[in-house]
Formats: sequence, structure tokens, C-alpha cells
Amino acid sequence: MTASNPARLPVAIVGAGFSGTLLAVNLIRQGVEVVIIERDERQLAKGLAFGTRRPEHLLNVRAANMSAFPDDLGHFVRWMGFSDRDQANRFVPRLAYGHYLRELLLGALAAAPGRAQIVQGEAVGAAFAPDQVTLTLASGRRIDCRALVLALGNFPPAPLAPLAGIGPPLHFVDPWMPGVLDGLDTLDHIVLLGSGLTAADMIVSLDRLGFKGRITALSRRGLKPRAHAEAGPTVTPVTEPQARGSWLLRSVRNRANEIGWRAAIDELRPHTQHLWRRHDTAAQRRFLRHARAYWDVHRHRLAPDVAVRLQTLEEEGRLLFSAGRLCSAAPCDGRMQLQWRPRGETEAHSVVADRVINCTGPKGAITGSDHPLICDLAAKGLIRADAHQLGLDVEQSGRVRDADGNPQDRLLAVGPITKGEAWEIVAVPDIRRQVWDLARYLGNTHWVGGEGL
Repeated sequence: MTASNPARLPVAIVGAGFSGTLLAVNLIRQGVEVVIIERDERQLAKGLAFGTRRPEHLLNVRAANMSAFPDDLGHFVRWMGFSDRDQANRFVPRLAYGHYLRELLLGALAAAPGRAQIVQGEAVGAAFAPDQVTLTLASGRRIDCRALVLALGNFPPAPLAPLAGIGPPLHFVDPWMPGVLDGLDTLDHIVLLGSGLTAADMIVSLDRLGFKGRITALSRRGLKPRAHAEAGPTVTPVTEPQARGSWLLRSVRNRANEIGWRAAIDELRPHTQHLWRRHDTAAQRRFLRHARAYWDVHRHRLAPDVAVRLQTLEEEGRLLFSAGRLCSAAPCDGRMQLQWRPRGETEAHSVVADRVINCTGPKGAITGSDHPLICDLAAKGLIRADAHQLGLDVEQSGRVRDADGNPQDRLLAVGPITKGEAWEIVAVPDIRRQVWDLARYLGNTHWVGGEGL
């Protein structure tokens, strides 16, 4: 493969989590040559979400809706060997889904020998010519490709200012760091910063490993994710609502009174990306400031078994969800002295913790990122953050906009890093459609010739 024939160069995908793996599988099926670059071989075809080895970490989507392919919605159910509706209704362990993804990739590689290669390494730079891209790895290796796709997944959580400079074992800035669940028998009180799905994962793991002490989940509003119903909802498709802003919120509340809040949220699922795009930047910002937390706890729900366990821990007095803001933190006699201000109050309260774990969720903003490839592309003016600092500024097609706002044909992105454009782009049903469409865009004969679409 040489630059003289750019149409024969592969598409390079940086990141082999869910988004990158599924894009690669779709491209291979389209007959497109692919090179996948992943710096951590443990995350290959799994990523952070599905790379967990903890069996208590369940999918928060029913098996029936977890197919990797929008044209074969029963694919995952068949792979699991489920044969009836009750089985398809299950919330299976995420580690099982990780095995599913890896098997999909291996199957695609076996079916098309020589069409793809997997490179373990870290992409640190990229140079763009009119007809190709040259990707540089930390090892010094260079890879020529006809397009570069960023499938970087979620960035680690951002450290909270009051905890700057304080590390393990008192403070873990990332809940997936080694050692987070070590030495639990010596601890009495663990504080989780954040009360969403990541905190729920941590709570069930602490409980599963026999932690007998107290757990406090502290977040600004003290909200916790709602639970899925035991049985899957029957939702009648509706046309896209035409209301916007507060009128849209009012219409959703009215629907919730009519058909129940779960059904009212679920019937919006086919339309949420379009609704987001119909609102201007100012309206989107108001949603993020005032309604995002409430949307998240109703939209991103807990598996029923997880919700029941959390409720039991609350009733036993071992788990407390608190609303407030962390003001300061300081080590003291081998423990952590925290000052936090409860929501609606002016006076700070003091609490002592044996361990503090940041469960606030992934960092979206690329500004200040230490990812070497992101730093290189930013320094060259080839990328910019979206208006809300949720990720990269991209077109709906996935083309990344440069510092001047111009979309680029040979630099694209998929997955959570495109959240600013689509908003709802973290769940499997959304990403599978995104990569399906992008694979067909990249496999188009006009694009292969370098003409774009």
C-alpha cells in the first residue's frame, strides 16, 4: 500500500472499545481494509464499559435491545442462547457483552483474512496530506491510511479541586484504578463523589466483596438513577414532538401522567438526537444546566436487581445519598477530613472518610486533555471542542471540524466523544446506528476515490 494509490490504504481506527470495534466489524463486512490501534490490549474489543470482570456489573439495557446490528435486532439474544421473551428481558453481566464484542471482531477477522490488522500501541500524532493521513505511534512506527477515525471512548474523570494532590489509598480519582477495592476490611466509611450509574457499580461491588461499613454517595442534587420495570415496556411509536424548551418538558410531564414516566421517556428514544439538534446552543445550554441531572436519572436506569439491592442497603442504614457540594478535603491521621455544604444550606458540615472515590463520570471536555493524539491534533488546529465542552465538534456525519469550523473528509469520530453533536450517543442502540452509517459512508465508492460525498 503506497501513497500513489490512496484508495488501497486502510481506514485507521484509534481505540478498540465498543465504538471502534463495531466500526471495524462493519467496515470489514463492507470490504474496507482496516487497521485498529489500541494502546491497552486488555480493552481490545471491550473498552472500559464492557471490560469489567465483576459479574455484579450488569447491563442497564435489556438483552433484547443489545444487538450490535440495527438490521438484526435479535443477534445478541441468539448469541446468548435465549429462546423466550423472559430471557430476552434480562439484564445480563457486562462481562458477557465484552465476550460478545470480542467474538464479533474475531469472527470478522477470520471471515476476511488480510483485510484488517490490530496494532498495539499509542497514537501520538497525525499528518494530513490531500490524499492520505500518516499516523505516528509512540514507538515511532508510521501508518499510512486514507482516513483516521477517533474512537477514543470516555476520558477518565476530572479530579475535583478540593482533592488535588491527594492520591491513593485515601482518594481514587478514577473508580477503575487498581486498588480501589483493596483492604475493605480495614475501612469503616467510604464516600463516593457522584450518585449515578458509576456510583451504583461501585456500591454493588463494595457490597459483593463484603464491605460492612457505611457508604455515602454525595452529589450536587443527591439524585439516584431510577429502576427499569421488571418487564419490558410496550411503547407505541409516536411522531417526533414539535414542542421545544419548556413546552417540550411540559408535554413529557403530561405524557408521564397519561402513560407512566418510563413509557413517556422511552417513546422519545427514536427522536432524542433530532430534538437536541433542533434546539440552538443557548437552549441546549439551559437543558444541561437545569434539566440534565433529572433526564439522566430517568433515562439511564438501573437493572431491577441492582435497584433492589441499593434500596435494601439504604433501608439498613448502610447507604446514604446526600445532596451537596464538597468544599475542602485534607488527610488527617490516616483518614480524610471532608467539609461539604448540604444543598440549600449555608453552613458546611464535617465528615470523616476512610476512602474517597470519584464516581462523577467521564470527563468530556478535550480542553486540557493529556491524550497525546488529541494534544497533537489540537496544536495543529485540526480539532476543537464542541460548544458545551462535551467532546469534539463534529458534523452529524462524523466529520471532525477544525479550529475554524471546517469539516474534514479524512478525520472523523464516533462514540461518546461526539456527544456535543448528538447528545444521546453513549448507549449501544445509538452507537450501533452511528457506526453502521459511518461504515457505509467510508465504504462509498465516491469517497474511496478521495472525492468525498
